[in-house]
Amino acid sequence: MSDVKITTTAQIVVNPEDGKSVFQLKRGEQANLTRLDPSLRHMMVGIGWDVVGFESDAPDLDVSIFLLDKNEKTRVDEDFVFYNNLKTPDSSVEHMGDNRTGAGDGDDENIRINLEVLPYEIFRVAFTISIYEAELRNQTFQGVRNVFLRIVNDETGIELMRFNLDAEFAELPNATAVTVGHLERSGPNWFFEGTGALTAGGLKEIATNYGILIAH
Repeated sequence: MSDVKITTTAQIVVNPEDGKSVFQLKRGEQANLTRLDPSLRHMMVGIGWDVVGFESDAPDLDVSIFLLDKNEKTRVDEDFVFYNNLKTPDSSVEHMGDNRTGAGDGDDENIRINLEVLPYEIFRVAFTISIYEAELRNQTFQGVRNVFLRIVNDETGIELMRFNLDAEFAELPNATAVTVGHLERSGPNWFFEGTGALTAGGLKEIATNYGILIAH
C-alpha cells in the first residue's frame, strides 16, 4: 500500500452540524487517516442506518468487528467483537452496545478503538452490519436506508471522515449483511477503505471467512 490513497474523485464536504470540513469517502476509495489527523490515537467509529417500510417487526441490525492478521483471519475468538463480546481482552476495541431499533438520528452503534494498544499483528479491522435472524424473519437490506460510517478523533471530538451507503443495496436484493469497510495499518499510517461488500449469507458467512464459527 502506498503512503497516501485519497483518490481524485473524493470530496471534502462541510459537516452541517459543526461547520467543519469532513472527508467524504466513496465506495472503493481509501483515506489516509494519519495524514488527515496526525494526532489520531483514540478513534470513535459511529455507524448508523434508517429502517423504512416496517410498521412492526423491523429488522434488528447489529454491528460486528473482526480483528484480522496478515492472513485476513482472526487469531482467537476474542478478535470477534459483537453484542455478546463487547470488548477485546486488552480493551483496544470496545463495542458500546446494541441498538435494536435503529430509531432516531445520528449514530446507532459506536465502537471505540485505541490505536496505540491494538496489537501490532493486527493488520486490518473489518466493520460489518448484519440482520439478526434474517432468514427466520425473511428480512433483507431492502428495508434499510442511509447506512453510514464515520470516524471521529475521540480525544478532540472532530469528525475526520464519513462513508455513505444506500443505492448499493439494490445490487443484491437478498443481502442480509454488509462489510461496510476496513481499517488498515500500513507502517505508521492508518487507512480506511469504504468497501460496501454485500452478502446473502449473513453474519455467519462473513465470520466463517474470517475464521470464526457461529452455531446459528
